[in-house]
Amino acid sequence: MDPGILCFHHCDHKVFCTIIPENCPVCQQKLDRYDYNLLPFRVPYPFVKASQHPRAIVMKPTHGDFLNDYYNSKDLHIGVTNSQGCVVEFSEEGIRGVDPMTKKWSSCDSSVEWDQCLLLEQFDELWNEIWDSVLLKVSLSPLWEADRYNEERHNCFTFVLAFLRALDCGELSEKARDPKLFCKQYVVPRTSAAGKYISLYRQLKRQSYFIQNQ
Repeated sequence: MDPGILCFHHCDHKVFCTIIPENCPVCQQKLDRYDYNLLPFRVPYPFVKASQHPRAIVMKPTHGDFLNDYYNSKDLHIGVTNSQGCVVEFSEEGIRGVDPMTKKWSSCDSSVEWDQCLLLEQFDELWNEIWDSVLLKVSLSPLWEADRYNEERHNCFTFVLAFLRALDCGELSEKARDPKLFCKQYVVPRTSAAGKYISLYRQLKRQSYFIQNQ
């Protein structure tokens, strides 16, 4: 899903594009590899597929995707991946990713909805057993039944913070005790960086180049 945004420096400008042109769009000079102040590079894509990041906290827009649908005023949805990369999430439908009847992981089908999300934090595989154990235990609590859901007071964010507190993993669990502090440290830096990429992507949907003074 990476649109492949490229950047090169020429005649004191940064030029962003998806295809390197033959001539510099600023000075019209023919581009030669010896002319570059810095060789062209691919702008890092800030989004990931949740299924490729087990034991992680992930976030996406509630509706649509980041590149095409997200604006600062839009709601975000947060979830947790288990050791297999399947997303466990809480919404007005209740818990998804865990089957309360069998008390086991359910299908990973919904994880395709998380193919363009932000990775807030990921743990290494040494955490596999305790991560899955705590996630399953927290998810099976009646707190996360559908009729308990409240968009403002008892939502996906409440669920993830409850899991992180139960995980008892040091600083991350401590920050999870204060929703505002957690947002400040883990959410805002990622969404701010993503916002710059989204803005650039949308500029390039409207025009072939985006030019910036160095």
